[in-house]
Amino acid sequence: MKFEKWQALGNDYLIFEGADLTFELTPARIRRICDPHLGPGSDGILVLSGCDDAQFVADLAIFNPDGSEAELSGNGARQALLYLRQRGWTDHNIFSIRTQAGEIRATITGIDTATVDMGRAALESKYFPDGAPGGSGSLISDGNSWEFQHVCIGNPQCAIKTDLALLEGLDLAKIGPAIEHHSLFPHRTNVSWFAELEPGVIRARIFERGVGETMSSGTGATGAGVAYVLNGADPSVRVVLDGGELTVEVGEDLHVNLTGWAVPIYAGELAANFIKELHES
Repeated sequence: MKFEKWQALGNDYLIFEGADLTFELTPARIRRICDPHLGPGSDGILVLSGCDDAQFVADLAIFNPDGSEAELSGNGARQALLYLRQRGWTDHNIFSIRTQAGEIRATITGIDTATVDMGRAALESKYFPDGAPGGSGSLISDGNSWEFQHVCIGNPQCAIKTDLALLEGLDLAKIGPAIEHHSLFPHRTNVSWFAELEPGVIRARIFERGVGETMSSGTGATGAGVAYVLNGADPSVRVVLDGGELTVEVGEDLHVNLTGWAVPIYAGELAANFIKELHES
């Protein structure tokens, strides 16, 4: 069974074509495949399948390494879009795919770069049902009080503005899980902490739902960028992450475009004995 491993700013995914899968991707199998010691290892799995709607090049399913399914991943979607273009699913530079979060539209800008139309961000959603109008809130976690901005961009984001010194010293593995699972967020949440480096540029660290701290996150960068703009910043935001930089463009109606790169690492094939173990699990 063939697959490719891709990465975007250190956020890596295994890409499978649905027609090649010989087993259901159960949570247990996903965890085994994503395990860096017992499987190929990755931050998640992308499955691309043919779509019954001609306006979409493909359907994209996204799975976290804990076995849960994600509505959207900015980095994952960009990897999938560039994979589709490079592997000949389409010869167009502007095209759409369908995800759990709805339509995702890409403009391919280079061999390894793309701008992704992330849709319109929402400040009120089912992911923060008791939130105030405008999505602002506060919570206490690990003895700390955090003011945050809720942003829904296909998935839930909890964006927390802080200062740079505090940001760099945060132990996300310690404080992230309690916020991810906080009672304010019935579907859990992704969390991003950000600080301004200079006007129009922010530094962000991301704790992803079902993943933990990551080198980067497209939707996490988007959540931080939207929160930054809501605080009065200009609509074009450069987000500096551990794995590199992304550009977030926020319209007056909170419509978001995300620009960045993604590249393949290698093509591989699951061994027969590994597939047998997956079938047995």
